[in-house]
Amino acid sequence: MITTDTAETALGSFVADSWVIAGGDRTPILDAVTGDVVTSIAAGELDTALMVDHARLVGHRALARMTFHQRALVLKELALHLQSIKDNLYPLSYRTGATHADSWVDVDGGIGVLFAYGSRGRRDMPNDTLYLDGPAEPLSKHGSFVGQHVYSSLPGVAVQINAFNFPVWGMLEKFAPAFLAGVPTIVKPASPTAYLAEATVRAIIASKILPPGTLQLLTGGARGIMDHLDERDLVAFTGSAGTARTLRSDPAVLQRGTRLTSEADSLNCSILAPDAGPDTPEFELYVKALVAEMTSKAGQKCTAIRRALVPQALVAPVIDGVRERIAAKVRIGAPGAEGVTMGALVSRAQRSEVLARIEELRADGAELVVGDPHSFDVLGADPGAGAFLPPMLLHANASARAPHDVEAFGPVSTLMAYDDLDEAIELASRGRGSLVASVITHDPDTARQLVRGLAPWHGRILLLDRDDAKESTGHGSPLPMLVHGGPGRAGGGEEMGGIRGVLHHMQRSALQGSPALLTAVTDRFVVGAPRLDADTEGWEHPFRKPLSRLRIGDTVVGGPRTVTLADIEAFAHSTGDLFYAHMDEDAAAANPFFGGRVAHGYLLLSWAAGLFVQPDPGPVLANTGLEDLRFRTPVKADDSITVTLTAGQITPRETDSYGEVRWNTTITNQRDEIVATYTVLTMVEKD
Repeated sequence: MITTDTAETALGSFVADSWVIAGGDRTPILDAVTGDVVTSIAAGELDTALMVDHARLVGHRALARMTFHQRALVLKELALHLQSIKDNLYPLSYRTGATHADSWVDVDGGIGVLFAYGSRGRRDMPNDTLYLDGPAEPLSKHGSFVGQHVYSSLPGVAVQINAFNFPVWGMLEKFAPAFLAGVPTIVKPASPTAYLAEATVRAIIASKILPPGTLQLLTGGARGIMDHLDERDLVAFTGSAGTARTLRSDPAVLQRGTRLTSEADSLNCSILAPDAGPDTPEFELYVKALVAEMTSKAGQKCTAIRRALVPQALVAPVIDGVRERIAAKVRIGAPGAEGVTMGALVSRAQRSEVLARIEELRADGAELVVGDPHSFDVLGADPGAGAFLPPMLLHANASARAPHDVEAFGPVSTLMAYDDLDEAIELASRGRGSLVASVITHDPDTARQLVRGLAPWHGRILLLDRDDAKESTGHGSPLPMLVHGGPGRAGGGEEMGGIRGVLHHMQRSALQGSPALLTAVTDRFVVGAPRLDADTEGWEHPFRKPLSRLRIGDTVVGGPRTVTLADIEAFAHSTGDLFYAHMDEDAAAANPFFGGRVAHGYLLLSWAAGLFVQPDPGPVLANTGLEDLRFRTPVKADDSITVTLTAGQITPRETDSYGEVRWNTTITNQRDEIVATYTVLTMVEKD
């Protein structure tokens, strides 16, 4: 429980599955709104060697016994638990200066990441501990030597050093993919908001949902933790470019091979296209988005719009639009006070930092055109005690350097004009790499030119117009299914990104061997491995086998069946597919692919199903689709087809009485030429 008495309590750390408080002097952490003491943080060093060893031995051992599906279900259970107690976190979030809307992004957004990875882990990953990267690669002429890329969990720990602005989301968006990958986590939150991160971890630990050793919290001094990391481990950092450079030069990274990703300073831009004049919906969207990014979290977002790039003729209308919207929509004050839409910065120190950066921008010629840091109203709080600032828009010349170098990490954006799209792209690139850019246009050609110029410099690009505005999540909202990171100055990291975020925590290896051995290792059938077909003693039709008895390599062969011209014409007339290749001999003969009338590909698929299906009720519950269909050789009248169906991958579902079976399927003709290849998906009972 967080109290305001530092004599009674200081932030705890969760070390080797025990809560401890570091020794040494205690630094008070203040309420961003009132200036009152919330808690304190101890300066003493904790046993970071113990934390690393505990994660590697206890945490990794627990996760290594779990499949991707089992880990995903834990994430879902954790998300449901946090959702049930999230109201306890909101009052603490308000003390960081966040409004209710800001807190929703942080708290509910973090919970949403857990839900997203809980879902993706079961939908897009196998119920296994090995993840296969793509199909098998043939490495020899006759198929006896093949390759397969696989991902396996790193046997180390993910040390996650987070920024102050999103103490819940920032923690969970790193934790979720690491956990799903099978890697335990040590969280180091930023001190100004560490009390909210600590409260969240306490709720997680109290639930007893996570296996031991899979999550630890470090709120004390962390200076020595890098000394204990090596090639097994990862560090994910969010913060300043200066600290990122220090981490990159650490011996753990340079000499011992610790993987480091960083999300650092990012001078994101938003480009208003020439077609988006004041009389268009896009102009209104641009102004609305710019103000939202200046005021959400009081502008303390790594994805906020720092550079607003607009056509020369639209500078004045944009300035007027921003000024009018702020006057109409923005009310600064204490979170919870009636009418407040923008809260405080995280601390008075951060407020001073932002003001100093504004002076750097002004020293390079930028003019403050909207907002005054010395004159603004604050609702429900003492402006002298809290860390308040108004939203501020500066106007700078395109030749200025500071807007592309200096980040005022608060409610600040700098407006610059461009003459044409090439100059807009060039101005955007001066940021030397950013997390996100947005392009506001309704013109397809403009969107095409800008995206192709911006893409090398940005991790994400939002295209915003009247068509997607209602459902767009906005410029500054990272989503767990998309990459969150950016090149160059932004740090070069890629957090989240769906399964990409999971694979970052794993080692990719190239396996080489015989089809039989690779099938045994990967639990996925590789062409050339032994098949268990009707010639095998004790063979039973695979469709009669539940998952408990089905084996990789179980095979049924159906056919041959001869295709006649009457069959082709009957299928054409029954389906309405009268394409000339099936119905016009002369036209089909002139086609370089066919040389005469051919059977419909879908006729062959339908017949193939009839050749391999066992019709009686049984373990096979449903055909849910097919994938990777390729038609390889045309089939003409009087050709015959044979189908070979082999159990290629078996994935039981943890929470259901059935699982998925993926069947490798090949159709051949009477000359043993491959006619078609594809994968059939079915749901099959477990027992």
